[in-house]
Amino acid sequence: MKNKVDRLQAIKEIIISHKISSQEDLLKQLTERGFDLTQATLSRDLKQLQIAKVAGKDGGYLYVMPETAGIGRLANAKNQQHYAGPVSGFLSIEFSGQLAVIKTRPGYASGIAWDIDTHSAEEILGTIAGDDTILLILREGITRPQVLETLKTIIPSIDGE
Repeated sequence: MKNKVDRLQAIKEIIISHKISSQEDLLKQLTERGFDLTQATLSRDLKQLQIAKVAGKDGGYLYVMPETAGIGRLANAKNQQHYAGPVSGFLSIEFSGQLAVIKTRPGYASGIAWDIDTHSAEEILGTIAGDDTILLILREGITRPQVLETLKTIIPSIDGE
């Protein structure tokens, strides 16, 4: 049985050298290299390595290394005072009570949500991201203008409604 360090290195090598469009494809490659792991373990490894799934030119999706994804992730960004900078891909924001929904271009939601979470905005409890939609959970008593002001540091083009 191979160890985690070897497995993480193999995942990086596979992502860099192959066009991987699903966890199933990646699991198959890892199995061929002698690794025995579950899909849940693979998901945790992908999260730890900050590997992103982005829209490909053919309309499908591919896994890429964080430095290739163009979202400016840093390995220890939660411990940093700065984040990668303003992001693009934002389309709109709508509020409903203590929730907000941000629409993005396909493939951008995860990166933008990561920047919002990492920026540690006190107004925002957390985010949940899909491919092109982010759900923001707002802290009780926070106003929409306060949230928009906070988000403008990450998404300069944000206007709100």
